[in-house]
Amino acid sequence: MSAIPASPELAPRPPGNKVTWLKENLFSSPLNILLTVLVAWLLILAVPAMLDWLFFDADFTSSTAQECRKAEGACWAFVAEKHRLILFGVYPYDEQWRPLLASIILVAALVCSAIRRFWSVWLVAVWAVALVAVAVLMWGGVFGLSYVENARWGGLPVTLILSTFGIAFAFPLGVLLALGRRSRMPAIKSLCVVYIELIRGVPLISLLFMSSVMLPLFLPEGFSIDKLLRAQIAIILFAAAYIAETVRGGLQSIPKGQYEGADSLGLTYWQQTRLIILPQALKVVIPPLVGIFIALFKDTSLVVIIGIFDLTQAAKAAIADAAWRGFSVEAYVFIAVIYFIFCYAISRYSQALERHLDKGYQR
Repeated sequence: MSAIPASPELAPRPPGNKVTWLKENLFSSPLNILLTVLVAWLLILAVPAMLDWLFFDADFTSSTAQECRKAEGACWAFVAEKHRLILFGVYPYDEQWRPLLASIILVAALVCSAIRRFWSVWLVAVWAVALVAVAVLMWGGVFGLSYVENARWGGLPVTLILSTFGIAFAFPLGVLLALGRRSRMPAIKSLCVVYIELIRGVPLISLLFMSSVMLPLFLPEGFSIDKLLRAQIAIILFAAAYIAETVRGGLQSIPKGQYEGADSLGLTYWQQTRLIILPQALKVVIPPLVGIFIALFKDTSLVVIIGIFDLTQAAKAAIADAAWRGFSVEAYVFIAVIYFIFCYAISRYSQALERHLDKGYQR
């Protein structure tokens, strides 16, 4: 009996070199060639001028604005002079080591939360200690620290506090709203739908105005809520509505067989949601969730409209100094770099998390 001849297979394609990659991606058609030339021309015009303004012609050492204005490039001496006001607002100058240490503690806790080996019950204890330490450092009034009311907080610590607590509380609330919107109980479903659609139908600025101006009018006489806390609540409520819709999309993507398999195992609703359905849904929606978190971190700058000293308001205060007026571009570039560093770190971590969770589907 003769052997069956093996079916012929195509030879593996040799790996392309850089020239091949350029031909396939940048010069594959007349339109691509035109676009490549235009982009290269714009880069040749813009990049050298930007580098000259940012570094080569910039002034880093002048002690006065008059000397700094003589430079042809940026006046980074202004940032060196005003960096403490931009980073910490009107917090007492001699006590600014406290918001600096509080910011470091918050960032360290976030980094620990991003490392999988720390994902245990001890992480809750780490966050409890970190939050107590941040509160003690920022407010003071104990351990020999002078009391500083949160109306004098500002800059980077306020941005980190608003975004960290906003994400931490908005995420579980958004998940509960997503589950409620898919509930079979009409009352709960209706409440969740009304809340989500109402919040998503108005901009964050309107919620901040409502929390700052309208909410105190409905409170009992003699009872008040701090302005920073009101802004924090508005941010949480706003982000939770968007997280709810994103998570709901992930829940709808789960095949019906997953629910049937969970029912066949005799699991209760909360058991199958916690152990089977929700982990798969959250894995699917990691990219849009990260987009919401990044947008939330940047949207904290909107609290400037109600007078809270975040990074943007602190930069405006630094620009208002008559002795250093005229260097707004440098101030906003400085805070833009800070926002970029945090947002880029969040984005890169989400990509790494996606690759880690996708290993079961890779060959």
